[in-house]
Amino acid sequence: VPRISRGCVAELAADASVLSPLQQHSCFSFRKLWAFTGPGFLMSIAYLDPGNIESDLQSGAVAGFKLLWVLMLATIIGLLLQRLAARLGVVTGLHLAEVCNRQYQKVPRIILWLMVELAIIGSDMQEVIGSAIAINLLSMGKIPLWGGVLITIADTFVFLFLDKYGLRKLEAFFGFLITVMALTFGYEYITVKPDQEQLLKGLFIPYCQNCGTPQLEQAVGIVGAVIMPHNMYLHSALVKSRQVNRANKREVREANKYFFIESCIALFVSFIINIFVVTVFAEAFFEKTNEDVNAVCVNASSPHSSLFPNNNQTLEVDIYKGGAVLGCYFGPAALYIWAIGILAAGQSSTMTGTYSGQFVMEGFLNLRWSRFARVLLTRSIAITPTLFVAIFQDVEHLTGMNDFLNVLMSLQLPFALIPVLTFTSLPSVMNDFANGL
Repeated sequence: VPRISRGCVAELAADASVLSPLQQHSCFSFRKLWAFTGPGFLMSIAYLDPGNIESDLQSGAVAGFKLLWVLMLATIIGLLLQRLAARLGVVTGLHLAEVCNRQYQKVPRIILWLMVELAIIGSDMQEVIGSAIAINLLSMGKIPLWGGVLITIADTFVFLFLDKYGLRKLEAFFGFLITVMALTFGYEYITVKPDQEQLLKGLFIPYCQNCGTPQLEQAVGIVGAVIMPHNMYLHSALVKSRQVNRANKREVREANKYFFIESCIALFVSFIINIFVVTVFAEAFFEKTNEDVNAVCVNASSPHSSLFPNNNQTLEVDIYKGGAVLGCYFGPAALYIWAIGILAAGQSSTMTGTYSGQFVMEGFLNLRWSRFARVLLTRSIAITPTLFVAIFQDVEHLTGMNDFLNVLMSLQLPFALIPVLTFTSLPSVMNDFANGL
């Protein structure tokens, strides 16, 4: 079976078991869908990274169920954009960074590359923060935050170890991590028992009664956390791991169909997990004060009661405090299960971020580094500022970086949206599959 011949995608395509059986004629085939299953779930990890989880819990605590429709709308928009990115990869045989390299002049090409690298580094920082906080919670504070940051260096070796065993096994591992997130955050959902009527109302009524600036900030933060710029570069490259005869329009059309179905399933799963987090904090902690939480934590003899001063200010939560308040209200098991979910989110998104960086560097610069060098570079850049904050500041500043990084993602979004929307609408690039809208 011929392999795709460019860059690290050639390695991804080396596993012949993932090549698609498009030679069979049928309206729909689960066997074909299974052959295409993988890239969409790897892509969906970006919708479940620690930045997303923090945005979810804050929107629930600040606005209750009122911003669920924003989450749903952002996920739908993300799905449409991912569909365009996947179509670009399937139709052209090139991923988005490679098309940018061919279509743009040197200056805009370099600017695009720098902006995407900035987004990747920002995303990597969120993953380092999330993993460090999860390790700290799981160790009951015995491993300090800076120690957790250093432990995340081990991600490099875990990723490289898994990468040796082929794409299909790596996809299975990602599936395992998504399952862990679904089970852990699902456990919190079942424990808290959110109001189902309020949940449905928040999903399908696009209105935010009595909302002000804090709620608006959270709504904007949801969009920035959900739609990740480098994820479009990643998805357009991952679809190349499935072999499609691009000279045959029927095969290309069918590949586009199955990749879209798989993306729908993957993003629906990520959406459900995000709903779990939002509704847990909406039900349990909306309109709660620090005084309320402090009293519960003191009664539960929680070591985290000092996080919540005894005043009547509205409760503000983040990934760290979120685990602490769950432990106070629902027992230590809730805290540990929360931390396991955050750790799974951080570990999985670390690996997809590495793939994104590899594809972006190859495409824009025609520069091929080893996976080890690439992971080491981005992880070093991400760890350095995070480590300084963890050593010289406290967890408040560390988790506060997540809010800044979500804003950074929002600012980088046009540098991915403009190319993908432009190229997928050009007949010179997409031939008969150009997007007419």
